[in-house]
Amino acid sequence: MPDSNELTPAQRDDLRTVAAMIVPASDEYKVPGADDPAIQADILATLGRDAALVAKALDHLAKLAGGPLAALDNARRDAVAKEFRASGGGAAATLVRVVLQCYYRDDRVLRSLGLELRAPFPKGYVLDDGDWSLLDPVRARGGTLRRAT
Repeated sequence: MPDSNELTPAQRDDLRTVAAMIVPASDEYKVPGADDPAIQADILATLGRDAALVAKALDHLAKLAGGPLAALDNARRDAVAKEFRASGGGAAATLVRVVLQCYYRDDRVLRSLGLELRAPFPKGYVLDDGDWSLLDPVRARGGTLRRAT
């Protein structure tokens, strides 16, 4: 049985397949897909606390697919993905977030976006002023924030 932070070989194959569906490679922008080996290695190395939900999402995908998602043809994969989006819940959202966060920190992707290859701090990045009213519900709570115990 794999460690709780590891995926089975079948789950890793399905992760690679679904990652390519989420972000396919682009010749036009000269960027890899999210199924690129370096991006996949980053995903697997940084799953951490998300491992259980990602595994749950991949298991749900395999159940919808009736077996490994990687074994299906493209039309059937698309149908399974559509059903997964509708029924995957929080586990599906976690899977997508994990794929995107690793994809958008890859140097090749950052370079294609014209971003400097550096950590965001200490220099930081300039952000346009946003809609501060989005914080009104937080302000309305008043008091201090407490961590749930």
